[in-house]
Amino acid sequence: MNLCTDQLVYLLADRDQILSLSSIADDPHSSAIAEHASEFHQNTSDAEEIYLMQPDLVLAGQWTAQASVQMLRDLGIPVEVFHPETTMDDIRNNIIKMGDILGHPKRAQDMVNKFNADLDDLQSGITTRPRAALYYANGYTTGDQTLAGQILSAAGFENIANEVGITWGANMPLEQLVMLQPDVVITGTVFPGSSRSEEILSHPVLEPMRHVATTGAKWVCGTPFVIDAIKELQQQHPDKGSIE
Repeated sequence: MNLCTDQLVYLLADRDQILSLSSIADDPHSSAIAEHASEFHQNTSDAEEIYLMQPDLVLAGQWTAQASVQMLRDLGIPVEVFHPETTMDDIRNNIIKMGDILGHPKRAQDMVNKFNADLDDLQSGITTRPRAALYYANGYTTGDQTLAGQILSAAGFENIANEVGITWGANMPLEQLVMLQPDVVITGTVFPGSSRSEEILSHPVLEPMRHVATTGAKWVCGTPFVIDAIKELQQQHPDKGSIE
């Protein structure tokens, strides 16, 4: 019933263990497994629909509709709730938890070991930490107490949100961003069509700044796909990639 548990299940479960994924598992803007999700039935997260499938277990997120979760439990369907990942340790812990639930603890431990090795490799050789801004629609930014902030830090950048006391998420006025003069501005890919909330990302004042549209589906959930997000971001790092 949750995009992030979808991805952990896909990575750890045997295929015949997967009865259904959530309805946005095939959304390329949000899901790192979008191209594979069509292999499976997708549910709308309605308790009635899921109950009729008679699953042995339902996997939900902390913010999954509580009424649906409670209804399924009242109907005798076990529901395991996962909390969202905001740190690298959260990612490791949820991989292990999912492996235990699915009956694949060794598979999960091997995944954590590879995650740790890949992360260590990506962080080696970093001697400088350019100042970067995460900047989204409506001028929203995120600090170090978010998954995006952790990805930014792991890739070898300093988050300018810290300089203005933003540790979680808040709006940063465009004027403040310009005055802080980050080495790179990191945004998400602009969606097709027109959106007033995204117009701020094409403001002329940003043109002189190094502007990178890199955040996407691999940034949404705390899974091993975070490694790919860090690797792609490091293409903009002087010790790893191309930033000047």
